[in-house]
Amino acid sequence: MATYRNRFGPHNPEQTYIDHELAEHVADLGEVQLNYATVGDASKPALLLIPGQTESWWGYEAALQLLGEHFQAFAIDMRGQGRSTRTPGRYTIDNMGNDLSRFIDLLIGRPTIVSGLSSGGVVAAWLSAYAKPGQVLAACYEDPPLYASERAPFVGPGIRQAVGPMFRLWSTYLGDQWSIGDWDGMIAAAPDVLPAWLANASALPGEPPQHLKEYDPEWGRAFWTGTVAASCDHDAMLGAVRVPVLFTHHFRHVEPTTGLLIGASSDLQAERVRSRLTEAGVPVDYRSFESTGHSMHGSNPQLYVDTLLDWTATL
Repeated sequence: MATYRNRFGPHNPEQTYIDHELAEHVADLGEVQLNYATVGDASKPALLLIPGQTESWWGYEAALQLLGEHFQAFAIDMRGQGRSTRTPGRYTIDNMGNDLSRFIDLLIGRPTIVSGLSSGGVVAAWLSAYAKPGQVLAACYEDPPLYASERAPFVGPGIRQAVGPMFRLWSTYLGDQWSIGDWDGMIAAAPDVLPAWLANASALPGEPPQHLKEYDPEWGRAFWTGTVAASCDHDAMLGAVRVPVLFTHHFRHVEPTTGLLIGASSDLQAERVRSRLTEAGVPVDYRSFESTGHSMHGSNPQLYVDTLLDWTATL
């Protein structure tokens, strides 16, 4: 039986990481060192790309090849992901947002468009509300779990009625910072722990895939327990947004008999996002892509770049 206890993370780069075509850099922000890659030059608009949970900067690798013609783009590894610092007990939306506010100040140095996928979209929302005045020009929320990643959301299903059981599974069997690493036990437990739709949609391979090697499973625990958003109420955050927003909403379905959410956010939650942004007095461009998977920039980078360019042309 294979064991992966304490195998993966920045302390063991040879076992954890693979090489990429783009050079990687490190930004020392104090508590954390954030890893990132960049394309384009400073004559173009600045764009900060924020990955989703279990995604490192290279999830944007194909899109970056297209974005460099139009932006100076920075794709980062969030704290606890990729080559960036692990921060036990410190995975909160507020901390992640403040990491990126410092990154904009120290590395980009000018007003920036931000775009985040999934939980990265929630961080993009945080920046659109709470970044320093003038730091953020506009924000793209790419299929974000707004409301749906909270334990007790203002509207619609919460994290435990959505993808949360998968996060709980990872956290339980892999442990914070891969301190358990029981991959075989996790595979054996999955059919009993996960709802049928999630088990079918998330078949686990025989060994850890690259994106999970670069992921601290404490992220999953923070979402399952609700500590990640304990000090960041989504409804209040959206009411504080100060810049134009693009909200792309991808495949979603609510099971009629159980109320379980398959997807990042329900139509009811998306409507609440739109109404809160409208109440805040900011332009919101809502675009529905019901046949698109969760990561548009990963599965269809050309569509992602075209959508981004079409929206930024209106700013």
